[in-house]
Amino acid sequence: MLKVVFFGTPQFAVPYLEALLNHPDIEVLGVVTQPDKRRGRGSQLIPSAVKKVAIAHDLPVWQPKRIKKDPETLAILKNLQADVFAVVAYGQLLSPQILQMPRLGCVNGHGSLLPKYRGAAPIQWSLVQGETVTGMTTMLMDEGMDTGAMLLKAETPIDLWDNAHDLAVKLATSGAALLTETLIQLAQGNVTPIPQESDQATYAPLIQKEDFQLDWQKGAIALHNQVRGFYPNCLTTCRDKPLKVLETIPLVPECFAQYPAAYEPLKEFVGNTGKVGEIVAIAKKFGPIIQTGDGLLLLKQVQPSGKKPQSGWDMVNGMRLTIGESLG
Repeated sequence: MLKVVFFGTPQFAVPYLEALLNHPDIEVLGVVTQPDKRRGRGSQLIPSAVKKVAIAHDLPVWQPKRIKKDPETLAILKNLQADVFAVVAYGQLLSPQILQMPRLGCVNGHGSLLPKYRGAAPIQWSLVQGETVTGMTTMLMDEGMDTGAMLLKAETPIDLWDNAHDLAVKLATSGAALLTETLIQLAQGNVTPIPQESDQATYAPLIQKEDFQLDWQKGAIALHNQVRGFYPNCLTTCRDKPLKVLETIPLVPECFAQYPAAYEPLKEFVGNTGKVGEIVAIAKKFGPIIQTGDGLLLLKQVQPSGKKPQSGWDMVNGMRLTIGESLG
């Protein structure tokens, strides 16, 4: 039996923990996750998604505020004598002391094909950069930020209509199987760690509020990728009020091959032009079409300030939008 301690926090990490729990050759000794957070009305303490699963399986749970500086947790982890620590979206850096505790080291599941997109937000930035393929990499952790030697990889194609949520679900599914396979292969001595080529590395930094702002001077495809990558947070203004843009369709010939049949009628709008940020046309049953710095972008789903998400077509009718109005 391979003895594993799992480190993870958000929903993204849950399929990984479940895959380990369901494997006949793996014993999960316990779970390390972030402390409960106060959320919502009445500031109730809400446990992490990973903690909920751990409790449902009667696993011990440790929630140090700062794991590097928590002697009690460190002593417990050392005494467990685990074979390996499996780490997925835990949310704290591990000290050299922790990295050296398990016999086989600490294995991390990272949401990119390393050394591309090292850092906190690989899924989001791979979409923003317009990648058509991404994947999961398992690696032996070292002290750097996603710099450890790589173990196994699994590729996942990115669809033009995938947003950050869709892609996270895809990667969590493939990544969970990959992590389990990695741990078993590592225990059997069947996987050779491959050092990363650091000169090939790209970065996926923490997302800032200003990343959400849509600049209509950008091209339609770049804006579409920004909306997908930072879903559901991208913002513009409409009649001087904030407007969240949740889903878009770039009306650009290079995207036509990926149009589903329902989008075919939109091709006829391609000849329309106007000032940057201007509504140049309204597509019936779809929504407003905006002139960008390069090409047209249809707003398929939006969320006006103080309202629930709605289709672009409902916004057109609710606000009585007209051609010639501007956004941003």
